[in-house]
Amino acid sequence: MVPDRLRAVKETWARLRRWLVDRIVDYLMEPLPHYERRVRNDLGALLSSVSKADVILIEGDQRVSAIIRYLTQSSWSHSALYIGDELLRRGGEQAAWAHQHFGEAAHHLVVEALPRGVVASPLAKYVDFNLRVCRPHRLRAEHRRVIMDEAVAAIGWRYDLRNVFDLARYLIPVRLVPPRWRAAALHFGSGQPTEVICSSLIARLFYRVRFPIQPTLEPGAPAAAPSGRPGAALMRRVFGQPSASFTGLFRMRHPTLITPRDFDLSPFFEIVKLSPIARGEFDYSRMLWAEDEEEEDDPEMAKRNP
Repeated sequence: MVPDRLRAVKETWARLRRWLVDRIVDYLMEPLPHYERRVRNDLGALLSSVSKADVILIEGDQRVSAIIRYLTQSSWSHSALYIGDELLRRGGEQAAWAHQHFGEAAHHLVVEALPRGVVASPLAKYVDFNLRVCRPHRLRAEHRRVIMDEAVAAIGWRYDLRNVFDLARYLIPVRLVPPRWRAAALHFGSGQPTEVICSSLIARLFYRVRFPIQPTLEPGAPAAAPSGRPGAALMRRVFGQPSASFTGLFRMRHPTLITPRDFDLSPFFEIVKLSPIARGEFDYSRMLWAEDEEEEDDPEMAKRNP
């Protein structure tokens, strides 16, 4: 009798928790007004420029986007991995599903972790948002295939809300936990291997092939000065000259501590320009400017802008 009651209590609590989580997700996913687009995206140029394994950074318009931008002090609140036509190319049920749901857009898909789970989506859904394309520099073909395999396999994983709370505690500048313990305490979020957030999902994929995003550098022991040149190592450090000797070891940062802006700031990812400048279409003399009230009141400005 007691086990039955305990089971009923657990089921009731699980339903209540699921209902509460759904309400929180609904609230966080609501769009905010007054989204500011900085440039018009050319969908054709975007689709012709992206490559598989590119990371797409998005400045979202939802409540959760504003929270992430505030915590990370960055414009980028979401990230997705471009997989192109991988689902169609592999055939089977996933190919049929992608073709049925997206039609021709199934040739240009991204894998992304949303609060409802890890899904495949058409890249075109983000054409009206501020975007940035980050390309892993000189990623090997065999590693790209591994990343594609892992990305497709991740579809259906759950979103790690625990990691969101952990990441918030990690990023808020309050030193309640000593720094040497802080990162270790926040490594794993929920601890479930199939629960991720958007940036940690992509970081796991690159972690799988040991491609760096924002690694930390552990300094090594200073090298001995060459014979006959005492103090050479010190002089190189003072004048900023590179050293050919061992200078330290790179250590991968745990995927759950990677945020969207880390791909933007990483020296190992190239920024793919999709602006009119990159396409050779920019001519500032052809731009149409809205009338400015200050211009109307200032004759000198009006003369400079006939």
